[in-house]
Amino acid sequence: MTRGRFISFEGGEGAGKSTQVKRLAARLQTATREVVLTREPGGSPGAESIRDLVLRGDADRWSPVTETLLMYASRRDHIERVIRPALARGAWVICDRFADSTRAYQGAAGGTDPGLISALERFILEDVRPDLTLVFDLPAETGLARANARAGAEMRFESKGLAFHERLREGFRAIAAAEPGRCALIDAAVDMDIVETAVWQTVTRRLHPDD
Repeated sequence: MTRGRFISFEGGEGAGKSTQVKRLAARLQTATREVVLTREPGGSPGAESIRDLVLRGDADRWSPVTETLLMYASRRDHIERVIRPALARGAWVICDRFADSTRAYQGAAGGTDPGLISALERFILEDVRPDLTLVFDLPAETGLARANARAGAEMRFESKGLAFHERLREGFRAIAAAEPGRCALIDAAVDMDIVETAVWQTVTRRLHPDD
């Protein structure tokens, strides 16, 4: 059986990823293929338990290194129980955040040693890597305003302040620039229908879902 495809969505808070993940899934499902829609942190029962630890509470509840370890514990369970089996049976997996979020949040913005993150990636991800990563880009101030307008319980990272989110944006942009074969930068500051079109054009050009 042909291996499925793996698409990850990345970006800062308020970038509109969750909306576009659902829209892309709906488009791909019309092609009568199995689409697995998932998220990080979370995506499996054990990983969702860790999500509650990481995304709730005060901004300084965990150090960046502790966050990194928690994210990778969550990610490994997610890979073992959801992502790897779905890809093995030929499904398309669409994930709202994956390993690049740890590079950007805990690494570029939080200050965790990139060497530690790279080592965890190597041992935890193994052969599970996105075929395409869509990096949603918009000014940090705009993203935070959007995120705060929908305020809920999972607001720990939003509370880290504008400087953190500016570093976060630059971290994601650096990832996209360093890996253009895998990543595509998407302007997330425009109307959501325009974003949807840009996402679909990128997916069709890179992965040829109609083949």
